[in-house]
Amino acid sequence: MKVSNENIPFQPAHAKQLEGLRFGNYNNQNIRCRDPFIMPYGDKYYFYVTATSARAEGILCYVSDDLQNWSDPVKVYAPPKDFHGEKQFFWAPECHYYKGYFYIFTSVYSSKYQHRTISVYRSESPLGPFEDIAGGAISPTDWDAIDGTLYIDKQNNPWLVFVHEWTCMPDKNGGMVAARLSEDFTHLISEPIQLFLAKDPDWTDRGVTDGPYLYRTDSGDLLMIWSNFSYKGYVVAIAKSDDGEITGKWSQEKLLYQQGLNERCLRDGGHGSIFKRKDGTYMLSLHSPQSLNEGEEERLLLLPIRENGNTIEI
Repeated sequence: MKVSNENIPFQPAHAKQLEGLRFGNYNNQNIRCRDPFIMPYGDKYYFYVTATSARAEGILCYVSDDLQNWSDPVKVYAPPKDFHGEKQFFWAPECHYYKGYFYIFTSVYSSKYQHRTISVYRSESPLGPFEDIAGGAISPTDWDAIDGTLYIDKQNNPWLVFVHEWTCMPDKNGGMVAARLSEDFTHLISEPIQLFLAKDPDWTDRGVTDGPYLYRTDSGDLLMIWSNFSYKGYVVAIAKSDDGEITGKWSQEKLLYQQGLNERCLRDGGHGSIFKRKDGTYMLSLHSPQSLNEGEEERLLLLPIRENGNTIEI
């Protein structure tokens, strides 16, 4: 398996949740989007997005047949009245399937811990309703932590890969970290391991580590795409483990997406993830632009990727 969520077994009962959805009002041009995450399930695509409006007050999902036209948004998680986070801010929700359940990782600013924390929610359906199963946070509660993603190692153990935010690092140099998850996803069962730091590559002096996502090549190499800022704005970069394991030594390989890198990279953008399309090919999703001019808004950008040797490219 190259990425998470490949070949999720479809439950026919979930088709009933789709019957009431309205299509036709939303497309890739009129959905304001940050930190997009797309999960294929059955013959549909499920699109989870960072809320950009206080009216959302929860986690939203759109559904599509063709990756162009989307349903009205479905609120898949509505926070309770005593919710510990700011209700209108759910950063970078990702939905992953694991052993019969769908899990959403998202980040909130917690009034309980006074830090950005990663929460996890579970449901039997990708459209929810999801419930909080971790009691508020699975990341270290004395850290600013965001952008959690799931990685399953060669021994089928689940890991949470996430960002140790630059905002709470003494030198403002953010870290990318990984920790073993419990089988039920309710807590970490190992101390976080630092994989690399934001300023490791030579193309940046910024301390930002955003949007990790894992990809395994045909040759068995383990890659991570992630985002920071280069001199041309927000970008998607590729890092590589030296032994094909999450615990390996990570090196910075190259930029996957940067404004002007090729004819498809028209603006800056980032926070990418990868999913498998119905035709068997792979697609990078990201938001673009990151650097907004007056009147502009971020939109979903979808780009086909391919393997080239031991790496990937647009």
